[in-house]
Amino acid sequence: MHQGKIFPQISSRLTKLDTLGTWKVRFDIGRMSYTVDPGVYALGQPTIHSPILVTANYKLTFDALRSAIPDLTAWILVLDTDGINVWCAAGKGTFGTANLFKHIEQYQIAELVSHRELILPQLGAPGICAHEIQKISGFRVIYGPILARDIPAFMAQGKKATPAMRIKTFHWQERMVLVPIETVHGMTRMFWLLMLMFFLSLLLHYHNMQLGLMIGLKCMATLLSAFFVAVTLTPLLLPYIPGRALTIKGWNIGMLWVCILGIIQYHNMPFTWLEFGGLASIGLAITGFCAMEFTGATTYTSLSGVKKEMRWAVPMQLMLLILGWISWCASNIGYVVS
Repeated sequence: MHQGKIFPQISSRLTKLDTLGTWKVRFDIGRMSYTVDPGVYALGQPTIHSPILVTANYKLTFDALRSAIPDLTAWILVLDTDGINVWCAAGKGTFGTANLFKHIEQYQIAELVSHRELILPQLGAPGICAHEIQKISGFRVIYGPILARDIPAFMAQGKKATPAMRIKTFHWQERMVLVPIETVHGMTRMFWLLMLMFFLSLLLHYHNMQLGLMIGLKCMATLLSAFFVAVTLTPLLLPYIPGRALTIKGWNIGMLWVCILGIIQYHNMPFTWLEFGGLASIGLAITGFCAMEFTGATTYTSLSGVKKEMRWAVPMQLMLLILGWISWCASNIGYVVS
């Protein structure tokens, strides 16, 4: 046992400040700096017999773990994962074998407890070589359940996970939780595209600024509708949209948007057909890209699959964007000529 060593004492009860922090990162505010210091934390009054739970130093992950085990007395070993959650950090290597061993040595875990067991989240398994950890440190790795809320039942069953605890769900509520951050993140790119189209409209119609303003605002509203359709319907309908690649799923959602736009066009004629075709092409580039961006949030993809998709999807999206931009500019030149 560490003689005279005092470890930070933590509670399983989240404060209003913790809740505020959670909402902020859900909207991509300070997400990349939302961290806790690496090290050993004491939950309750742990002893040399208490379990050691290993997690990442992304505060959202840390808070999810401690709030899920209110009646458990334990040590929590927080690895320095550069503020990235367990699953992503395992893929990047920061929640990995070398880093885990480094923290075991740095914080003298062998002197902290009398047993030789570490309980790791199952989603961290891709980055950990369990037999190497046992060989070089003497600690046996036990993979806990996927969800932190199942840890109390897991511990009560003698550190045994049921089959249900090993299954990663991704139901619609879990998918829709990601919409705010995808929206805010995507809007940073959309802003520059919308500003480009708006000022191009004013430039092409410098002789009639009122017309340029009207066309620019109409263009912005149309493309914004494509963006919001993509970031909401893609996660909501993800399992039901045809296509394996997320880009294809995005284009399918985009075609639905184009059909709705076509109905509006047919009944109200707000665009010329060349303008309609240009905006439809740009909109499809947007819906495809937004869906492809969802690869970092879904359980439906793998790293190799994402790389394979991007090799053909990114050029296709750029082609749609360029063709759409040319058509839209040509339609505006048509306004000027007429």
